[in-house]
Amino acid sequence: MEQWGPMTAAASAQNSAQHAARPSAQPRTHYRRFMPLTTRWMDNDAYGHLNNVVYYSLFDTVVNRTLIEAGALDIERSEVIGLVVETHCNYFASLAFPQSVDAGLRVASIGSSSVRYEIGLFGADAEFAAACGHFVHVYVDRTTRRPVALPDKLKTTLQGLL
Repeated sequence: MEQWGPMTAAASAQNSAQHAARPSAQPRTHYRRFMPLTTRWMDNDAYGHLNNVVYYSLFDTVVNRTLIEAGALDIERSEVIGLVVETHCNYFASLAFPQSVDAGLRVASIGSSSVRYEIGLFGADAEFAAACGHFVHVYVDRTTRRPVALPDKLKTTLQGLL
């Protein structure tokens, strides 16, 4: 049940701990690979900056383009595909069309059938990310949608991003 009024000491301490744990913008050195991405007029929202869903689209673009360019993913024929099961984003500064964006990518962890990617979106020449986030792919058989072991080519590509 929600309560209104003065915070108890315990609630105040919990609130302070949550604020202290807030992530901070990561520098470019945190990421292993960079990809320039373009923004579009339609990406801006009514407040004059990129809409939050656009950040997630840029995350998806940098990960999948990296895998495609490495030959680790064929979006039409690969027997193993990655399904997103978790996403998160922290925003630190606004990005907007027609601004250039550099997407930084790294792999934080590799499991037997899953991968956690970390992404930072940077304004051109910015040292710290305007947004930092992650998403987790669980790799599954394209037909059965059941988790499978990561293929060797994919593992090799991912290890290069650790």
